[in-house]
Amino acid sequence: MKVGVVGAGKWGQALHFALSHNNEAYISSRTPREIEHFVTQEEILDFEYLIFAISAQNARTWLENKFIFKNQKILVASKGIEISSGKFLNEVFKDFVPEENLAFISGPSFAAEVIKSLPTALVISSKNKGLAKKYAKLFPSFMKTYTSRDVIGAEVSGSYKNIIAIASGICDGLALGNNARASLISRGLVEMMRFGRHFGAKKNTFIGLSGSGDLFLTASSTLSRNYRVGLGLAKGKSLEVILEELGEVAEGVYTTEAVHNIVQKHEIYVPIAVEVYNVLHGKKPQDSLKDLLSKG
Repeated sequence: MKVGVVGAGKWGQALHFALSHNNEAYISSRTPREIEHFVTQEEILDFEYLIFAISAQNARTWLENKFIFKNQKILVASKGIEISSGKFLNEVFKDFVPEENLAFISGPSFAAEVIKSLPTALVISSKNKGLAKKYAKLFPSFMKTYTSRDVIGAEVSGSYKNIIAIASGICDGLALGNNARASLISRGLVEMMRFGRHFGAKKNTFIGLSGSGDLFLTASSTLSRNYRVGLGLAKGKSLEVILEELGEVAEGVYTTEAVHNIVQKHEIYVPIAVEVYNVLHGKKPQDSLKDLLSKG
């Protein structure tokens, strides 16, 4: 197959590497890169199968300014919720691409390990079962793929786990112990499921690779940018300094903002996400801990 990856960050490059095993894979980004099989954004749009790996907050801008629909099939590899509208990425893309042409990837997948060909398992979700299977076959043997029709469940899981990862980083940064982290992640899974069920997600999605699999990974490793955000907050660093030190996008920061806006409107009980939002806006982590322990 001939496939194109849009976005040449670490995740985009990892996907390009993985897809190159069994396919003729190309990659593109806003600025030229010294990467094998790099093409312009205009050239990449001529490919029938595309993998989108640009940050969630930049998705609409790219679609409005760069994308020309030519019946391409798109596998969205970005995770997040648009702050300005509160829309999930499937809703953003449906403004530009028919639903049957869209699929979404989820599951535990650090770019640094994919680029080393280390094994993992992923889920390709789409309302178009045939398209999900088509994309699933593109991946190499070290990336076992499953398919699902629960697009919203995959989206919520992929977005919300970054909020819990920030909370987990705060927990470890305060040296609260393994018991506390395990308790936090477990309650985070319940909270993530509660949020997702409100929008019609299926319960099984949250106890599978898209949900608990990705959550356990992201909330317990310094390879996770969002976890490192939490560590920095626990040490008293400002968010600006933390993001400057990261030098990369931490989607959980933006997702927390979007989720906070959504739950205010829909009155969904998500105490961990609310406290992460408060810490990101200046509340002391120790005060958030006390408030969390006093809640049901």
